[in-house]
Amino acid sequence: MTRIVKRIAGQSSKSGGIGMARTLVLALCAGAPVVIGAAPALAQVNSREGIELQNQIMELRQQLSQMQSAGAASGASSGSLPPPTPLGAASAGNSGDLVAQLVDRVNTLEDQQRDMRGQIEQLTNQLKEQNDALTKQIGDLSFAMQNGKGGGVPAPASAPAVEASSGGGDSDAPHAQTPDAYLKTGNAALLKRDYAGAQQNAESALKTAKGGTKVDAQFLLGQSLAGQKQYRDSAVSYYDAYKLSPKGARAPDALLGVSASLIALGDKKAACQALGKLKAEFPSPAARVSHASQIFTQRAGCS
Repeated sequence: MTRIVKRIAGQSSKSGGIGMARTLVLALCAGAPVVIGAAPALAQVNSREGIELQNQIMELRQQLSQMQSAGAASGASSGSLPPPTPLGAASAGNSGDLVAQLVDRVNTLEDQQRDMRGQIEQLTNQLKEQNDALTKQIGDLSFAMQNGKGGGVPAPASAPAVEASSGGGDSDAPHAQTPDAYLKTGNAALLKRDYAGAQQNAESALKTAKGGTKVDAQFLLGQSLAGQKQYRDSAVSYYDAYKLSPKGARAPDALLGVSASLIALGDKKAACQALGKLKAEFPSPAARVSHASQIFTQRAGCS
């Protein structure tokens, strides 16, 4: 067998290109059964000769692989067919490389899976935060819709007071038509604890007010509703005042009004959220706002 293999190797070295590769493949395929079938006998007769034969076969296979690569390159340039793939069982080294590749692939997939889980958890948290914010907005809108008629009921009773303030003379009538005049009258009514009159003037000012005047009118409406213990409507009005100018001078007071109204409603969790928003967006508020925030935090039992 050794002589046959050497003879084939000698012939292969004289031939070139694809013919050499095909000759080696045929020789190896023809010799494979003989080697396998004779393996026990060779092990019994002369194990050293069997080892040498295996080494020679491995060497021939390596040479065949090299010639295939060279033949493929020359075949691509000359237009000839590529050499055939060598036949036979995979070697132990190739098996080891394959196992290592599979292990690396599994490790890579596990890392990707962990990364995907982390991303899913992050997206889940973001979605939860968005849902919470949306739920609160829907709740505010629901308060306004459910109590829209209730907020307008006291208006007829307060109408005479507004007419009295504007009907004292013709000189007062033009001033009563401006948002600033309504605000002035409404704030005066608020100081007198005439909350219905303050509400009416605030609503009148909101019809035509713009910019900072509109924010002040919306804030006055929240104060007047809170004075009438319409805490649901007052919470919505305060929050609307905050939304009109989130960075304005009225924004901290508006968030305090939201917190106070929610505490009065018994919704301490939502009140703590409003106080947390106040602390996050205005870390250094005025002393008055900071003191009130501490009091509301204690009342709501915020952590």
